[in-house]
Amino acid sequence: MSVTLITGANKGIGFETARHLLELGHAVYVGARDVGRGEKAAAALGARFVQLDVTDDALVTSALAAIDAAEGRLDVLVHNAGILGDGVTDGPTALRVFDTNVVGIVRVTEAALPLLRRSANPTVVTVSSSAGSFWAVNNPERPEFHLSVPLYSASKTAATMLTVQYAKSQPGIRFNALEPGFTATDLTAAVGGGRPAAESARTVVRLATLGVDGPTGTFQDEAGELPW
Repeated sequence: MSVTLITGANKGIGFETARHLLELGHAVYVGARDVGRGEKAAAALGARFVQLDVTDDALVTSALAAIDAAEGRLDVLVHNAGILGDGVTDGPTALRVFDTNVVGIVRVTEAALPLLRRSANPTVVTVSSSAGSFWAVNNPERPEFHLSVPLYSASKTAATMLTVQYAKSQPGIRFNALEPGFTATDLTAAVGGGRPAAESARTVVRLATLGVDGPTGTFQDEAGELPW
């Protein structure tokens, strides 16, 4: 049985990813900042809950310590927690967006590495965005060309780069980033539209269940690798 941790998993793509992986037989830990919402989501899914705020070093450390004590390893880590940071573009907002979307990846990855190294098939998936792709935002035929969320876009560029750099520095662990597709979630509610989170979760699940010979250091969507 694969042991999986998903950050920001009490709703949206994270929640649906948890549902899919549970159906595949994974032991899934739902990571969420809010204890009430996290416990409710875990109970609804039949998953396990750990309080995990990716901006809080102590909570990250305690969450991974709890998984270590219970399981002794981690097979799959999904970096799903993220914020949009739309509206005002200023220093405090930038710090909040990057602390969650970028530094949070570093915090959780570094805490998880000792557990991942004990897995026979360790995999890390970063839910990134093509809004952070230079190719996409400069291509008039792409929807990202018309999207104006500078802090979110810049943070997702950094998230994808971190994923690639971890893939290079940790050759025994697969690290891949993805564009999940335009999804109807709390994050996109202000924009409106989008497909169900369950559909977008399929790409996360595909990358989370790669075999030992699967790719690493890639940025993909449901159709395959994306330029960025």
